[in-house]
Amino acid sequence: MRAIQITSLDGPEAIELLDIPEPETPEGQVQIEVKAAGVAFPELLQTRGLYQIKPETPFTPGSEVAGVVVTAPEGSGLAPGDRVAALTAGGGFAERAVSDPDRTFRLPDNVSFEEGASYMFNYGTVHFALVVRGRMKEGETVLVHGAAGGVGTAAIQVAKAYGAGKVIGVVSTEAKGEVARAAGADEVVLADGFKDAVGRTVDIVVDPVGGDRFTDSLRTLREEGRMLVIGFTAGEIPTVKVNRLLLNNIEVVGVGWGAYAMSRPGYLHWQWDDMLPHLASGALKPPVGQTFPLEKATDALLCLEGRAATGKVVLTV
Repeated sequence: MRAIQITSLDGPEAIELLDIPEPETPEGQVQIEVKAAGVAFPELLQTRGLYQIKPETPFTPGSEVAGVVVTAPEGSGLAPGDRVAALTAGGGFAERAVSDPDRTFRLPDNVSFEEGASYMFNYGTVHFALVVRGRMKEGETVLVHGAAGGVGTAAIQVAKAYGAGKVIGVVSTEAKGEVARAAGADEVVLADGFKDAVGRTVDIVVDPVGGDRFTDSLRTLREEGRMLVIGFTAGEIPTVKVNRLLLNNIEVVGVGWGAYAMSRPGYLHWQWDDMLPHLASGALKPPVGQTFPLEKATDALLCLEGRAATGKVVLTV
């Protein structure tokens, strides 16, 4: 089968498209004919050996796929021919991949493979962030940084689907503002000067960006507001003077979805089932951004690195 392999840790330009054997499917696992694979920052970091998970080279990256079941174990609720989305332990940038039934989910017929490969990482993360860690209540105001990216657009949609009164998207350009509006943002403001544009009107801040926006984000929070720390795509890990939390009765909340979900069997299926009515209705509709064929995986990763992505970057197989 064809697969993208990281053969050296020299960055996206050094990855290779190779013919390798199809993966073995251990007992109890699902084999999937991959139709689409999501591209995310962990794969970009892995090309340079900078991600916390460091397989020995050569290896095939990719942890979010959608496709068709080839084989499935009895009792899994899955059968050959089922359309599914899945989280894999790597190996997703290939024509075949293997996943655990606990991390494999049947796709509604109205959801495309590209959308399926754009779904669970981003929407699972922000569902955990807003519903579980952020304790979002109906009618609250949510501010979303990086509102045109994969996590940002997912956060806008999840907030709206679960009853937020207002969602404010923060973006770096007017063009990205259109993406945030299309995802459902009620208002859009530019990152430069967002604090003054918003004022102290926000109940929850969703921050996958980090960097120098952090302190100004705290200043937008009302009393009992929550700052949800999801990631640091800006590169810099910010610090907080905790007296700000004390004086204004606000919280900074860590959102480590992966470690939490993977250590709790059944949790991912609970999330999937909780969000499924919104996915099936179209209220949650992953915005597929730039799409590249498998042989253009380098371009996909460079698109992500250059912050040119709007929505989820996807490989088609």
